[in-house]
Amino acid sequence: MTGRRHAVTGRRHAASDPQAGARGRLLVLTQVYAPDPTAVGQYLTDAAEALAARGYAVRVLTSARGFDDPSQRYPLRETLRGVEVVRMPLASFGKRTIAHRLAGMVAFLLQAVVRGLFTPRLEGIVVSTSPPLASFAAVLIGWVRRAPITYWVMDLNPDQMIELGRIREGALSARVFDWFNRLILRRAAQVVALDRFMADRLCRKLDVSAKLTVMPPWPHGQHEEPVAHHENPWRKEHGLEGKFVVMYSGNHALTNPIETVLDAAVAMQDREDLVFLFVGGGVRKRSVEETLARHRPTNLVSLPYQPRDTIRYSLSAADLHVVTLGEAVVGCVHPCKVYGALALGRPVLYVGPKPSHVTDLIAEDDPQRRIGWSLAHGDVEAAVGAIDHARGLPPGELAEMGRRASRLVDERFDTAEMIGRFCDAVDAAVAGHGPVTASASAAVR
Repeated sequence: MTGRRHAVTGRRHAASDPQAGARGRLLVLTQVYAPDPTAVGQYLTDAAEALAARGYAVRVLTSARGFDDPSQRYPLRETLRGVEVVRMPLASFGKRTIAHRLAGMVAFLLQAVVRGLFTPRLEGIVVSTSPPLASFAAVLIGWVRRAPITYWVMDLNPDQMIELGRIREGALSARVFDWFNRLILRRAAQVVALDRFMADRLCRKLDVSAKLTVMPPWPHGQHEEPVAHHENPWRKEHGLEGKFVVMYSGNHALTNPIETVLDAAVAMQDREDLVFLFVGGGVRKRSVEETLARHRPTNLVSLPYQPRDTIRYSLSAADLHVVTLGEAVVGCVHPCKVYGALALGRPVLYVGPKPSHVTDLIAEDDPQRRIGWSLAHGDVEAAVGAIDHARGLPPGELAEMGRRASRLVDERFDTAEMIGRFCDAVDAAVAGHGPVTASASAAVR
């Protein structure tokens, strides 16, 4: 994901909004916010800036420490592109263990509730799922202050933890979590889900179809041109000249198994022109390090998250981007990293279940629309075959797949339009209107 900020209001009339500067305050609750590189924080940053451009006074309550790296500290208070950012101390202790996450979440929620209750001119609340129980703070503040809530569902728990085998479906913690889910779904004035699978799961908990907008997160870097390999300093810096690069970039999360691709890398060590690049961090990064330690493959490289101003170059360095999704977590999480690859004109290798949002996109069975390949977890032979097939394509054919990917983003996932649609949902929540558009779900199918 790029760190490029969008100077966009999200609607063509926003700059001339007669209420500009006269609206009340929107409170955004999120444990992560720019410059933290976490995806949720970057999307909320885009939304907050666009809402500020619509005339709202936007205040963000977030953590003063990095989510992945709690040693990273940010200013306690600053104004970024018209958004007042208030960062709270001791609100993140990293992701090393569940205990660290819980401690950070509890500290964040307590501070957010206290500050939120005393926020002046409060007109509305925007909350997502970082941390998972941020919605509880939003409900409490919204109830006391009579402020409508826009609930942006980025992932879904306890469903995710149940599907990963971390908790039992009937466990007390799962029942309590689902009670909180139904509470926020009932209390929210608007609900935004990322895809049709997530929308289905939400409506099984509580029918929110009358106030539901279904829209994926917007692609970052949509209007940035991909960097040609021979002009890319990042490729030169990392010794990738003349190589076919298969890249996994972003969070190595529990919901994104990468072992099949790692096994393919080990099996393909004899392809001297092939490099597998794993960029980013997260729990499954250990699998990369263990593969390097056990097999010492010469074609496998592990890198940390890249500085935001180099993301365009690192993503452009790939010939094929890997996107994965856990077998049972369709609808619990959304494969956001697919958009970065498509926006920069790169085909996709998807490893995961069918159907899913990614298989909806890559049109594998349509030669005129195809922008990638898909395979099941554990099918290393299919992974090797797909990568060899991609390597063997004439450069023009692979490039055409990339152009189709880029056109798909331009036609169906325009960044400004989608930011605007999200802001419309917030406007509707504040105004007490119904669903934003009846065609919102159709736009992402």
